[in-house]
Amino acid sequence: MSHVIIIGCGVIGAAIAYHLSQVTGLQITVIDQNQPAQASTGAALGVLMGAISQKIKGKAWRLRQTSIERYETLVPELEALTGRKIPFNRQGILHLCWEAENFENWAKLVEIRHSQGWNLEIWDRAKLKSMCPQVNNDKITGAVYSPQDRQLDPTALTLALVEAAQHKGVTFKFGVNVLNISPKSIATTEGNIAADWIVVAAGLGSTLLTAQLNQKVDIRPVLGQALQLHLESPIGNPEFQPMITCNDVHIVPIGGRDYWIGATVEFPTNGDEIPPNHQLLEDVKQQAIAFCPELASATITRTWAGLRPRPEGRPAPIIEKLPGFNNILLATGHYRNGVLLAPATASAIREMITSQDCQ
Repeated sequence: MSHVIIIGCGVIGAAIAYHLSQVTGLQITVIDQNQPAQASTGAALGVLMGAISQKIKGKAWRLRQTSIERYETLVPELEALTGRKIPFNRQGILHLCWEAENFENWAKLVEIRHSQGWNLEIWDRAKLKSMCPQVNNDKITGAVYSPQDRQLDPTALTLALVEAAQHKGVTFKFGVNVLNISPKSIATTEGNIAADWIVVAAGLGSTLLTAQLNQKVDIRPVLGQALQLHLESPIGNPEFQPMITCNDVHIVPIGGRDYWIGATVEFPTNGDEIPPNHQLLEDVKQQAIAFCPELASATITRTWAGLRPRPEGRPAPIIEKLPGFNNILLATGHYRNGVLLAPATASAIREMITSQDCQ
């Protein structure tokens, strides 16, 4: 059997482990210095922007399309295997449009998506007010609605992926540090582990790991902050609660009377340290209130922050062989789209391993 070692158990590492667990002839071990779904996964909002994204061709669109399609089967599959409930909002994504926004560009995207088999709708003010009365801002002239895009809970998803992979024989080692990496083995705080394949899915930790192999993959942190609000009653129509986005601010209904609001985008100013800027989080909250004034009466029940792994000088994500190594694969640097692209990333890694193993 080929032994695959996956370093990192955020949503990317967990998705890879689960998808590889369905391949016969593989022994799979996942190593993480933390518990699963920590770091960037634990801070993500789980917004799956596929059809409503401006990516229309090439790798960027293919990855999105593959993932959005796979999530429709993956979520019920995991729930059936594990008995866990994965909060999965199937009511779509609503992009609010400002006065100055060019509706011609959106109309072109609607046509492109239709030709690709995806549905997008342009709503005027009247339709928006009818469907989502919680949106109340004179500068909002309409909206674009994507009924096939989704939102889910990243932590619940990751824990379900881990449990489902365990059911299929995958070994997970949490609280274990990687001390050294070489092409055929990994030295850890629990000893050496021989490897036929190594998958680096360690987010920001990928930089130090690849540097040991003299192929440093430069990934920098970008901080994101978010908050959770609780209201006395749901905003708008309780039966129709899509994720609302505008000006890169997301209003995410998570059930009942609770909403996630986020997220900031904060770059390091000195080294890699990024202390959270509380004013920026307040600005995001105030923007959300400007779109949906009912949020002003909400109580903040939680705030959190996480670092996203952003590749330096190249597009995100990095899904490829490490240069100079046939058996070391990179699945890292997803920046703000780790949850969105997890299924497609897992499929790509599985294809790399199975196609070479079959040769």
